[in-house]
Amino acid sequence: MPLISIVVPVYHNAPSLPDLLREFQELAARNPNDTFEFIFVDDGSQDESYAVLQSLALAESRIKTVKLSRNFGSNPALMAGLSVSSGEAVAVISADLQDPPALIHDMIALWHKGHKVILAAREGRDDPALTAFVANMFYALFRRYAINTMPKEGFDFFLIDRQVCDLVNNIEEANPYLMGLILWLGFAPQVVYYQRREREKRYGVSMWTLAKKLKYFVDSFVAFSYFPVRVASLMGFILSFLGIIYAMVIVFLALFLGREIEGWSSLMVVLLVVSGAQMVMIGILGEYLWRNLDETRKRPRFIIEKQTGFTENHSSEHPVKRDN
Repeated sequence: MPLISIVVPVYHNAPSLPDLLREFQELAARNPNDTFEFIFVDDGSQDESYAVLQSLALAESRIKTVKLSRNFGSNPALMAGLSVSSGEAVAVISADLQDPPALIHDMIALWHKGHKVILAAREGRDDPALTAFVANMFYALFRRYAINTMPKEGFDFFLIDRQVCDLVNNIEEANPYLMGLILWLGFAPQVVYYQRREREKRYGVSMWTLAKKLKYFVDSFVAFSYFPVRVASLMGFILSFLGIIYAMVIVFLALFLGREIEGWSSLMVVLLVVSGAQMVMIGILGEYLWRNLDETRKRPRFIIEKQTGFTENHSSEHPVKRDN
């Protein structure tokens, strides 16, 4: 029977883990012709998440846990889970139960029909208005300037074939954007739609801070689009053109109309505008250069402190190093 791996990144999700496991067990019961492994990756949680996972594993043999040495972020945690998965198909889902685990049943059915990439795309979300607006803006920009196959409201819940999983594992980018990599590989995705739930209060609050969202946004664009660099170049061209026009106007007024040009205010405005634009351009170039530096360092994207539930041979294939 085919083995299906389900990978779950865990970061301060202790309250939701027992309910999530029950959903997985019900999913497995609905798919008696498949076998399952549930891989939970603890991304440096400071709550009781790892202890809860160890307790749950005592009664559920299909649970496998990976504990990272610190918080590396959502994408590295997912990459860690993919690197130790053994399934012929691998599903990825968040631990907060905003995405319905039961939908994996439909995704498995599509995989059995031969589809290698199945995306669970949001057709709506019950998140706060500001969160939804910012997320939709990000995905609209990403569709327009990076990868046009990105679903309109994005995705972070998906199932991929082992071939696709192995290809992703062999891409050794220091700052991976996993969803972008899956689309970049070019396999035609099948999309199933669902309504994203609001996070229940009993499951705690999201640890997805503004700083993490900004880094996610920048990493995604820098990895898949040269649009920011083009914008910086265009901004420089426009400012240079306006500067030349302004200089010509000043010379004309002084030579042909005899006007005395009072320059302090105008010079300060020009200086501030141009200097600000230059700093923006330098910042954009710096983001690209910083990521180039990250690539040359060859530091591991994550470090596995310990893992449980894997066979000894399988565990030795994934030492503490870059995830390949």
